[in-house]
Amino acid sequence: MKLTILGCYSATPRTFNNPTSQLLEVRGHLFLIDCGEGTQVALRKSKAKFARVKHIFISHLHGDHFYGLIGLISTFRLLGREADLHIYGPKGIKEIILLQLKLANSYTNYALIFHELESTESELIFEDETLEVHTIPLNHRIYTNGFMFKEKPGERKLDMNAVLEANIHQSYYRKIKAGADVINENGELIPNERVTLDAPAPKSYAFCSDTMYKPDIVPLIQNITALYHESTFLEQHRHLCEKTRHSTAKEAALIAKEANAGQLILGHFSTRYSSMEFFKDEAQTVFANSDIADDFKVFEF
Repeated sequence: MKLTILGCYSATPRTFNNPTSQLLEVRGHLFLIDCGEGTQVALRKSKAKFARVKHIFISHLHGDHFYGLIGLISTFRLLGREADLHIYGPKGIKEIILLQLKLANSYTNYALIFHELESTESELIFEDETLEVHTIPLNHRIYTNGFMFKEKPGERKLDMNAVLEANIHQSYYRKIKAGADVINENGELIPNERVTLDAPAPKSYAFCSDTMYKPDIVPLIQNITALYHESTFLEQHRHLCEKTRHSTAKEAALIAKEANAGQLILGHFSTRYSSMEFFKDEAQTVFANSDIADDFKVFEF
């Protein structure tokens, strides 16, 4: 998995920082997560191939998380896109986007497929042979979801020395990787575990967008490989969390610790602070493997 942060700051705009958007590359997919203002410019700067983005996940309908979507959709049209574009987001996102396209007389020449969400329980919203995507219900001022991307177990790996020693014809290699026992050239049944190695452990990534501290999400993200969790405030401004429905860096770290996460990535920083390192310092008092997001920073896990 490769995560590229396109933007990670809160709603108040700044000339040198971007609002929330991320690119997640996993098992051949390139997923866009949230799409704040200027996302398509950030995509250009990151040298991402626009045509590879076929699924966009929008956490909620606050502008700093989706105002860049209509511009990106329009740019896809100008570039002659033909591939379908799937958009997952709260109920109402279809109406908003189609109204903008209608009034601008700029309907796309490719299919826009909306998957509108309204469940307050976690649900499976995408699945193929390689991975699943589930929602993570959050607690913000409006209906909001996070998203969990979870790889499925991969094929077993051939132990080529053992395969050659067992005298197995190469026509059986695919079957072996799928976990089957096979007959070798001598007519002997060869157990799968004798000639294969375990596949790499499946990885997972949870994106927890704007939310108050919500410990009941922990079972949903237990043992997650990497967790992105909003941390708008430091503990000195914790009193603002109730009003704004946001979290502190320490609260994000508590979620990571309870979920036994492999890594915590902090983001959605309030612009009131002079240094984002304060967030990292505060989180590390609770969860050692904490890091901070930054525009165009890349995480691989």
